[in-house]
Amino acid sequence: MKTITAGEIQFTYTKRYFEEFVSSRPKVSEILKEVETPALVIDLEGIRSRYVQIRYHMPEVNIYYAVKANDHPEILKTLADLGSGFEVASSSELEKVLSLGIPPERIISSNPVKPEEFVDYAYRSGVNRFAVDSFTEVEKIAKVAPRSRVYVRLSVPNEGSDWPLSRKFGTDPDTALSILEFAKEKGLVPIGVTFHVGSQCNNLRNWFIAVREASYLWERARQKGMRLMVLNMGGGIPVRYMYEALRVEDIAYYVRGLIRKYFSVQPYELQIEPGRGIVGDQGVLVCRVIGKAKRGEENWIYLDTGVFNGLAEALGGIRYPLYVERGGDLKEWVVGGVSCDSMDVIARNVFLPEPEVGDRVYILSAGAYTTVYASEFNGFPKPKVICL
Repeated sequence: MKTITAGEIQFTYTKRYFEEFVSSRPKVSEILKEVETPALVIDLEGIRSRYVQIRYHMPEVNIYYAVKANDHPEILKTLADLGSGFEVASSSELEKVLSLGIPPERIISSNPVKPEEFVDYAYRSGVNRFAVDSFTEVEKIAKVAPRSRVYVRLSVPNEGSDWPLSRKFGTDPDTALSILEFAKEKGLVPIGVTFHVGSQCNNLRNWFIAVREASYLWERARQKGMRLMVLNMGGGIPVRYMYEALRVEDIAYYVRGLIRKYFSVQPYELQIEPGRGIVGDQGVLVCRVIGKAKRGEENWIYLDTGVFNGLAEALGGIRYPLYVERGGDLKEWVVGGVSCDSMDVIARNVFLPEPEVGDRVYILSAGAYTTVYASEFNGFPKPKVICL
């Protein structure tokens, strides 16, 4: 019996993923072979399907798309037409959403630390729901956006999430209760609790602890005379990278059970803020091999994009599936980016048939946090975006 190597497993997985992606998207398949590189090709129909899928499995939850994941106007318009809400963190994001005619009632801001000018612009535009996690933030909002509605962010575990967020934001339940009381004293309206289990979360336990902690705070607030209404469960819905991810239906079923268990009365409004979970696996970054080298025992290939031009999440550990349409024996590669910075390494331990300069490399699951992170460092352009 032939032994299957780790490299063969990896390449077979990536090849199957690529073939599944293009086989159901004839238009995308044609564009991938013709587009000038580097380019991010986005499937808008796939985004529609993903939104409908989440809506179907979470009918009782209001969706607020996290604009930071990908703010391309065509994506925002597609989701707006489906009735999505939007979560924004800056004046620029808010301006893009408002330009589509989205009413302010469908917009929230869950960034716990916001520039004062953004709060003022949002408030003047009719947006009045803001997350907080400090007394300073409460004072800021009370100053420029009186009578706004605020929801407090809890710090919850992010273990098992590829992009943890817990250290920068959030607070413990007891401090959160004091923040809600302070907000009430300052003339704001405490409306709820929010948390974030970490972007690309594949650990159901994070949701378990988060919902349990939120219910504890909810009950403590009730005892203090505050009737909270909103439970915002943030983002975290994962997509497929170099491994299979939790399914939306599994997360929905599990979280629904947790809320029934820990909340004697279901919150008036349940919210989620998927970003990556809607657009992440609906984009392919098309690149081109621009160089090859042997460095010691390592085989290197270099692409015409890099971590500074769209693949910043590679620096944080995201493993994108990379595929080339070639046959032959597999080799292990280090994949370098286009810039002359030594940090510009997209991936290591990538198994591919040996490509030649000029070959196309398809980077899958590149729909989220690519072009929005991209710069023109070293003079190299950001990838073009093509929405189909």
